[in-house]
Amino acid sequence: MLRLLILLAVAAFGWPVTPPSVVRPFDPPPQPWLAGHRGVDLAAPPSSVVRAAGPGVVVFVGRVAGRGVVSVAHAGGLRTTYEPVTASVSRGSVVARGDPLGLLEPGHPGCAASACLHWGLRRGSTYLDPLTLLGLGRARLLPL
Repeated sequence: MLRLLILLAVAAFGWPVTPPSVVRPFDPPPQPWLAGHRGVDLAAPPSSVVRAAGPGVVVFVGRVAGRGVVSVAHAGGLRTTYEPVTASVSRGSVVARGDPLGLLEPGHPGCAASACLHWGLRRGSTYLDPLTLLGLGRARLLPL
């Protein structure tokens, strides 16, 4: 079942910025309440177009801790997040893979590049490696 989900995801999802350059990988904490890196950082030039990694509905657009954030709900209970982004979409917008969500804002804590997109993935309250959507990264078995 997990293999089927990964194969479907690989067909439906793509990189949110181009060219992609992973500068900090997914590094979840050993316990949910501990510090960790719950996504991947992708270096890109400031003001790069940030695109929806896959089809879905925009469920959040706003500022969190001073940074612009966009969240997209996808089939199967998945949710991707993108920050820091100056959004060009609004809550409720239906997006397809590759549709623009906004522009990458400069700077990101922990990233040495002039701009980095923090790209996250969750199913419910469980954080997953977003690179698995592309057939990369570590797969993690979850109960159905």
